[in-house]
Amino acid sequence: MKWFVLITVLAVALGAVPRKPTARDFFLEEADNDAFTLIVLTEGRRVVLGEIGRKVSLNHDDISFEMYEERDEESGGYHVTISWEGPSSVVFEDCLDFGDRQWYGGPEQKEQYWPIQKSKLEKYSIISKEADNAAVSERYWVNSAGWYVYIQPEVPLFVDHHNILDNHICFVAEVADPYSSKRPRNVLKYDLWFFDTPKDAHMHAVHTYLGKPSGVPDYRMIQYPVWSTWARYSREIDQENLWTFANEIKDSGFPNAQFEIDDLWEVCYGSLTVDERKLPDFKQLIQDIKALDFRVTIWVHPFINKDCEPWYSEALGKGYLVLNEEGSPDSSWWNNNGSVPGYIDFTNPDAAEWYSSRIRNLIETYDIDSLKFDAGESSWSPQIPVQNGDIELHPGHIVQSYVRTVAQFGPMIEIRSGMRTQDLPVFIRMVDKDTLWDFNNGLATLVTTLLQMNMNGYGLVLPDMIGGNGYNEKPSKELFVRWLQANVFMPTLQYSFVPWDHDEEAVEICRRYTQLHAEYSPLILEAMEAAVERGEPVNAPIWWLDPQDKDALEIWDEFLLGESVLSAPVLEEGAVSRDIYLPKGLWRDGNSGEMITGPQWLRDYPAPLDVLPYFVLEEKHV
Repeated sequence: MKWFVLITVLAVALGAVPRKPTARDFFLEEADNDAFTLIVLTEGRRVVLGEIGRKVSLNHDDISFEMYEERDEESGGYHVTISWEGPSSVVFEDCLDFGDRQWYGGPEQKEQYWPIQKSKLEKYSIISKEADNAAVSERYWVNSAGWYVYIQPEVPLFVDHHNILDNHICFVAEVADPYSSKRPRNVLKYDLWFFDTPKDAHMHAVHTYLGKPSGVPDYRMIQYPVWSTWARYSREIDQENLWTFANEIKDSGFPNAQFEIDDLWEVCYGSLTVDERKLPDFKQLIQDIKALDFRVTIWVHPFINKDCEPWYSEALGKGYLVLNEEGSPDSSWWNNNGSVPGYIDFTNPDAAEWYSSRIRNLIETYDIDSLKFDAGESSWSPQIPVQNGDIELHPGHIVQSYVRTVAQFGPMIEIRSGMRTQDLPVFIRMVDKDTLWDFNNGLATLVTTLLQMNMNGYGLVLPDMIGGNGYNEKPSKELFVRWLQANVFMPTLQYSFVPWDHDEEAVEICRRYTQLHAEYSPLILEAMEAAVERGEPVNAPIWWLDPQDKDALEIWDEFLLGESVLSAPVLEEGAVSRDIYLPKGLWRDGNSGEMITGPQWLRDYPAPLDVLPYFVLEEKHV
């Protein structure tokens, strides 16, 4: 196999008057004997340094370059480790040609394209952040040729698609916001692996770098819907409408996993103290709702607003808030409400325990069953944040520390942010989707985000509310039904807008597909157990069944449940049919029962509003 990788290093002197960058281009080529040759282009001249064999080290102007290659006999893979190191004023850029390959991985995105070479990113920081919905942000990419890249966590990493070089993905290491200028050096270090297929590559990455979940979430949450107050009531909750909503759900005959009380039940943000003006007998209300056969969960977050006293002053005085490098605790979040917030410093064990003990007290006082933990992205902390631990792992420390702290609260919780936390046995929720159809954070991105999270090692996905968040408008009947159908073979359902907001047809369609999800919940659990045991995705792209199928490698609007169900939801407004691609195998049409042999395209498959196209794999190889 012939291949090459373009590697560029830019050494930039940072100062009042930056000098023109100098560039050295390196090409890595595979020789006929499977050894590698490093070629340096300097001022237009081709200089061959010789076969790498096992290792090459270069040093020039305080910049060191090290590269070694090794074949892994056990996995059958081949990898090259590349490491640049220099002063913190140096910028390193290494670029890989997208070529005609399909690429997957990288951060969760608001406009989540799949494969990712369809997107355009410009020097985009790879941290868990609020911008662009990048709550889950991993340093891992894999392509259809069976290559994958894993960039080490100490790298102050930015990624670029198509800007630095056309049709290239470029990895930039630069000590610049949001990374601390106090870092003692700059480093770009990564492993580049080569396998025969992307499936082989991904499974190797899971076992070598990404990890796999250590357990499965609560089964009732898998089987039946979570009912949240958020989209329906926003912050306008009180004793009366919570009780009314719970009775509506009970009277509808729809099943439930739990009743989720969202924002705003506190006297002020961060108090963890019930507002008795709105909820005068909260303890009894919870018991009444539980008597309707609900479990009750409640929304919490890692912030304390500055006007939330005495809790803010207590946290600040004890050193429990994240400070920036200027010593300020002032940050921002979507619920400022005129008050500057602080972010609890979960990298401080005493602060983490202070927070956890207050959560435990809330649970015990009101007999609450579990919690929805929101936010957690490092961008919410004051910039540039000071954290405990190795500065070269900042700012990701706060993300890991937060979600690992709250994961102790059991299998019913949900979180929404992550960095190298694939091992946690809890649901991780997609960031809010808007009530729209397209790739502008609408329904189309429900499937692509699911695939993106799974291929980053996060298979325990809780899709957000059916129909979206409703910030722009409430979902139409068509959008609501299609959203539910797209959600059926994902790990769990979450309602807030309700089927009876529309008409009896919507209710009956939603009832049928809520039941279909419940019927397949043992298979969902089985897929989760495979994720725990073997690290397999719960919802894989359809090429998982045939990772050399060129058609399957491009599909973004279909997905698998385990290795036995293919879901092809309708994601286009007004559509009553769609084209469906079935990879190889013998498939049973979930609607008609017809047996179909793949690989083949099913053109204009009929899918009126009450039809979700899905197929069950009866035989893998035909």
